[in-house]
Amino acid sequence: PYGASKLMSEWMLRDTAAAHDLHYVVLRYFNVAGADPKGRSGQSTPNATHLIKVAVQAALGQREALDAFGTDYETRDGTCVRDYIHVSDLIAAHALALDHLENGGPNLTLNCGYGQGYSVLEVIDAVKRVSGVDFKVNLSPRRPGDPAKIVAAADRIRRNLHWEPSYDDLDTIVAQALAWEKHLGELGSTGNARRG
Repeated sequence: PYGASKLMSEWMLRDTAAAHDLHYVVLRYFNVAGADPKGRSGQSTPNATHLIKVAVQAALGQREALDAFGTDYETRDGTCVRDYIHVSDLIAAHALALDHLENGGPNLTLNCGYGQGYSVLEVIDAVKRVSGVDFKVNLSPRRPGDPAKIVAAADRIRRNLHWEPSYDDLDTIVAQALAWEKHLGELGSTGNARRG
């Protein structure tokens, strides 16, 4: 349902643009992670389910453990593989998309990812390495509907918008997510932080 609703929106934009003077760029987000490098904003969603945020919370003792769902996928280590994109690189993609439209560029549909993926266990290892904490991980059964691998084909965004990511490094993404989560903990409440 999640993917179908996004595809339906793309069809509506395409059809509206064919009937009216509408210009658009669709940016298909992959797994957005990290935080503002200057510590001004980050993900503050209560009860988040995003792997990096949950793993960082486990490293900081805010969760008893992390559940890794599925260890029998046809991937390099049996866990799901995902393409993680730093939020700042996604912001840059939006700015370039606006420039493209302002300069009269054609309608585009572009994937926003790095074109490489990390497995659940690789992400967990990165969080443990960056945080210096060996938190508990429960290897749990698969969740229904989780595909083994989702990685962006990102050549079109690089070619059409001349997008060059600045934060394409898992340890950097994790370090900034960790710094943001520590900041939230220091505030004692997400109500005093800018929500991301």
